[in-house]
Amino acid sequence: MGSAGFWDHQEKAQKQVNELKTLTASLKPINELFSGSEDLAVLLEFAEADDAPETIDEIRQTQERLEHQFEEVELQAMLSAPEDANSAYIAVQSGEGGTDAQDFAEMLVRMYQRWAERRGFASELLEVSPAEEAGIHSATLVIRGAYVFGLLKGETGIHRLIRMSPFDAAHRRQTSFAAVDVTPELDDSISIEIEWDDPKTIREDICRASGAGGQKVNKTDSAIRLTHLPTNAVVQCQNERSQHQNRALARKMMIAKLYQMEMDKREAESAARRGEKSRIGFGGETIRSYVLHPESYCKDNRSEYKTSHPQAALDGDLDPWIEAYLRWCLKMTQAK
Repeated sequence: MGSAGFWDHQEKAQKQVNELKTLTASLKPINELFSGSEDLAVLLEFAEADDAPETIDEIRQTQERLEHQFEEVELQAMLSAPEDANSAYIAVQSGEGGTDAQDFAEMLVRMYQRWAERRGFASELLEVSPAEEAGIHSATLVIRGAYVFGLLKGETGIHRLIRMSPFDAAHRRQTSFAAVDVTPELDDSISIEIEWDDPKTIREDICRASGAGGQKVNKTDSAIRLTHLPTNAVVQCQNERSQHQNRALARKMMIAKLYQMEMDKREAESAARRGEKSRIGFGGETIRSYVLHPESYCKDNRSEYKTSHPQAALDGDLDPWIEAYLRWCLKMTQAK
């Protein structure tokens, strides 16, 4: 077997492993629910013969556990789109607010990295454009794991931070914005044709990698930026050590971005037919506000979910927000 055949075999084997992991993750809560229901049936039989307080307490605890497991299965059922089971690219860009916005963009990157750690997912920073004083202009990371895109797709939109600015000599209150865009990492099951060698379709720019990354990264022109001219979609990758590796990954990112743009277009057309607003974009309404001063709260402006602990969300505790968004989506779907 040649080297090309070996790597093709390895790639297919890894794909099968990933599919098995996804299937296992999907079936686990359902199997646990069935097993728990059988346990509850046995406990109810015991209670008919002996209604001791210990038995009643165990029935109550089992019921609460089953209710929680049912909620997990219900949430899993919401992730039914073909791309929901995939890993995801997360692009973060600073908006209005100067240095505070650039610092906020970096805080959001950290938030998603911490969320990935909590979930046991692997994350990798693919490219970053550091700001002059503090924070970043933009960054892209990938989080790999089962149903990452389905869980994070609701993060797309404008995020707002309100706080006392650490970069203002007068320590005044500052409002800053950052945009988040989440796209699925696609596999071979979804095909998008792109003429990579057509200069009217793709413009490729080769530039020097920025920021930390080892001497070789900083001293070689290894970063790749691709622009899809018909749509003006742009992706960039600088994390790998060679142009070839960065180009291959950038092309995967571009395919994912174009796929998501097509899905967004269809969603917007459907929303227009229903007389609804299209999906939020950069410069539009904020989807979530993190308020650190004068009050202390974090609020999702779609689901209306709100807590008084914004720092918890910024530290990566996003699961309550994800669940609230998915339940809001389910409610909206049922109302149509």
